[in-house]
Amino acid sequence: MAPTSPVDTAQLMELLSVALGAYYGDFTAAAASENLTASQGKTLTVLRRGPVAMRALADRMACDASNVTGIINRLEKRDLVRRETSATDRRVTTLVITPEGERVAEAIRAKMRTTQDGLDRLGEQDRERLYDLLDRVFANSACRSSTNPE
Repeated sequence: MAPTSPVDTAQLMELLSVALGAYYGDFTAAAASENLTASQGKTLTVLRRGPVAMRALADRMACDASNVTGIINRLEKRDLVRRETSATDRRVTTLVITPEGERVAEAIRAKMRTTQDGLDRLGEQDRERLYDLLDRVFANSACRSSTNPE
C-alpha cells in the first residue's frame, strides 16, 4: 500500500527495521533447523561469496575475532568450512566453505519460506527495482565489500 504523503528517511528506516526483523527471524529459524546458530549460518552465507580472511570475516560480521574463531571451530568440526593458509601471506588464515557447507547454506535459504513467499509476490519488474534500490542504498556497506581474502 503506497503512502499518501512523501516518505521520509525515518519512515524508510522503520520499514527496513521491520523487514530485516522478519528476515532475521526467518533466517534464524532456518539455520536452527540445520542445527546452526544464526552467526554460524551467516558465516556460511558470507563464505558462499568466496574465501575470506579471518580478520575480514570478523569485520563483516561486526564481531570480535575471538568470536569468529569459536564459530569457525564449530563449523570446521562439522566439515562445513576449512582453514587455508594464504598463498600471499602465510600469517593470514583464509576461510573456505566446503561442499557440505554449500549444501547446508542452500538448505537454509530453501527453508526461508516467509522471505521467499514475500519476494515471490513481486513481479519481475518489482524484483529488479527492489534489487537496484537495495544495491544503491547499501553500495558502500562493509558487508558488500569485495571477496578478496586479503
